[in-house]
Amino acid sequence: MAIAEVEDPYHALGVSKTATQDEIRNAYRNLAKKHHPDLNPGNPKAEERFKQVSAANEILSDPVKRGQFDRGEIDAIGQPRAQRPSYRDYAEGEDGHRYDPSDPSSDDWGGEDFSDLFNSIFTKTGRSQSRPSRQGLDQNYKLACDFLDAVNGTTRRLTLPDGRVLDVKIPAGTDSGQVLRLRGQGGPGTNGRPNGDALIEIQVSAHRFYTREGQNIRLTLPISLSEAVLGGPVPVPTPGGPVQMRIPPHSDGGTELRLRGRGVPAHGTKAKGDFYATLRLVLGEPDTALSEFFLNWKPEHPANPRLGLETIS
Repeated sequence: MAIAEVEDPYHALGVSKTATQDEIRNAYRNLAKKHHPDLNPGNPKAEERFKQVSAANEILSDPVKRGQFDRGEIDAIGQPRAQRPSYRDYAEGEDGHRYDPSDPSSDDWGGEDFSDLFNSIFTKTGRSQSRPSRQGLDQNYKLACDFLDAVNGTTRRLTLPDGRVLDVKIPAGTDSGQVLRLRGQGGPGTNGRPNGDALIEIQVSAHRFYTREGQNIRLTLPISLSEAVLGGPVPVPTPGGPVQMRIPPHSDGGTELRLRGRGVPAHGTKAKGDFYATLRLVLGEPDTALSEFFLNWKPEHPANPRLGLETIS
């Protein structure tokens, strides 16, 4: 579905032509949130308004495109404008003499013949020559993606400002800021020239528990006192599913354990990463029996956990 009426981008966002990038960004976010189709199901007016503000933001958020629009080089949807010469550019001499097409005698411009110039600009019907062939412009978009979807790979749907819908395949191992190119899905070409491409920047959201370092995944793993003392297998969630990790007996909090090959899957030239779990001791609710045990417990080999701190001044 195409946009019914192309609106001046400044007017669409309700900002002045001197607006800063922050003002443009804030105006777009407020309007896009208000009129997003997901928040206004079955409301064609809201959907149309969302397309207008998205198209306006596409121009004004890009300093290069904004400058081209301000100079009249592109229109409100980012397409090149056909530059039509005017009679005024050619029809007035330095002495103020004006060219009158209905008066053959008015072509006396100091002995200079401008007929070839006008013939090169205008056809016999008086209309400008056909629009030059141009390849379509590349168009930039951003697509939010969940952490685990980016790690494992998925397909996300992207609705463009002109109403088109693209199913974007996000490969396993995609990182935040990576740009995917969809060939031929950008601006239309003219006179048989190919369309531009859609350049989609993936923005990966943070995860509540995992962090990513290249191909490796890290997790802070809570364990109980008995698991720290006695060791043994404990279930650990990884991006590829839960696995059993063996905790060595007498493990301290902060101990780092590794599961080989359980990080980001292999993709392209990159090998699969590893999964690291950092142990965090959790005592849980107060336990009277445990407290009484430690009151009477005499360790066979007493240890000083703060050994060396005495030298800090």
